[in-house]
Amino acid sequence: MSVNILAQRAPGGVRWRLQPSWPAAAVWRAGTGLGGLVLLALLWWAAIALLTAPDSIARAFGPLEGMAALWRLLLEGEVLVHAAISLRRVLAGLGAALLVGVPLGLLVGASRGLERLTGPAFQFLRMISPLSWMPIAVMAFGVGDAPVHVLLAFAAVWPVMLNTAAGVRALDPRWLMLARSLAASRSETLLRVVLPGVLGHVLTGVRLAIGLLWVVLVPCEMLGVSAGLGYAILDARDRLAYAELTALVILVGAIGFALDAAARGLCGRR
Repeated sequence: MSVNILAQRAPGGVRWRLQPSWPAAAVWRAGTGLGGLVLLALLWWAAIALLTAPDSIARAFGPLEGMAALWRLLLEGEVLVHAAISLRRVLAGLGAALLVGVPLGLLVGASRGLERLTGPAFQFLRMISPLSWMPIAVMAFGVGDAPVHVLLAFAAVWPVMLNTAAGVRALDPRWLMLARSLAASRSETLLRVVLPGVLGHVLTGVRLAIGLLWVVLVPCEMLGVSAGLGYAILDARDRLAYAELTALVILVGAIGFALDAAARGLCGRR
C-alpha cells in the first residue's frame, strides 16, 4: 500500500505521520464500510439464532433467509418492476418539490419581510408528518398515484425550500453589487449569479429530500396502489411470506443507500 509522508508542526517540533495515498485511502474506507455492514448482518443473525426458538416464525426474518428470498425475487424479476415504479414516484415527488421549493426559497431568502411573514407558518407545516395527511389526500385525490405524489412532494418541499433560502442569504453581497455595476438585468443576475451561488445549498436540500422521500414512500404505497415496494411488502405480509418480506426490507434499504450515495456524490462534486 502506497503512503504519503506528511510533516505536521507540533509544540515539541515537527511530527511526521503516514497517510495512505488516495487509491489506498478509498479502498480502506470502502473496506471499513463493508466491514460495518458485515458486522450488522452478524449481529442480526446472532439475535435471531440466540433469541428465538428453532421452530419460531421469527427465523424467517433472518438475514440468510432474507438474502435467499431476495435472490429468488430478483431472478423472477417482478420485484424490479415494483422498484422501478417506486423510483418513478420518488422522482415525481422530488420534481414537484423542486418546482415549488426552489422559487419559493429564492423569494423567502431575498426578502426578510417575507421570511418573517411566512417563517412561522412554514415551520408549523414542516413539523406535521406527511403521513398525517394520508386520509385527506385519499379523500381529495382518490386512490392511485396522485395522493402518493402529493404526499411525497409535501415531504420533500421543506428541505429544498429552506436550503435554497439559506443559500440566498449566504450569497456574497459583492457578487450582487458587481452584477448591478455591470448593468445586469434581474433575469441575468438570477441566472448568472444567484442560481449558481445557491446550487450547492439546493443540492444539499435535494439530498435531505431524497432521504425523507424514501422513508415516507413505503407507507404511502399502502394507500391502495397496486404496485411499488410498499405494496409488495404489504402483499408479502398478507400472504405470510415472511422471508420475502425480509427480502423486500433489505431491498428498500439497499436502494435507499444507493440513492443517498448518489446524492452525496453529487454534492461532493459540486
